[in-house]
Amino acid sequence: MTYVINEPCIATKDTSCVEVCPVDCIHPAPDEPGFEEHDQLYIDPEECIDCDACVEACPVDAITPEDMVPPEWQRFIAINAGYYQRTRG
Repeated sequence: MTYVINEPCIATKDTSCVEVCPVDCIHPAPDEPGFEEHDQLYIDPEECIDCDACVEACPVDAITPEDMVPPEWQRFIAINAGYYQRTRG
């Protein structure tokens, strides 16, 4: 299982989650290319270790375990994974 960043992150992009992630699996970070172009942050489903640190740090409750993503946000599972598929090329 992995965590997913959902709709509340859009236009917020608070990077508290990036700062606490022990495996650096949340991107784009503020100092990375593409940060300004993206509306939200994304969790890499292959790198996430399910530590829960990002969930606790998120001020807008945008992060949920994949198996607990509400029905109206299910599309964000693919959105998060898709970001990494594109960046790995």
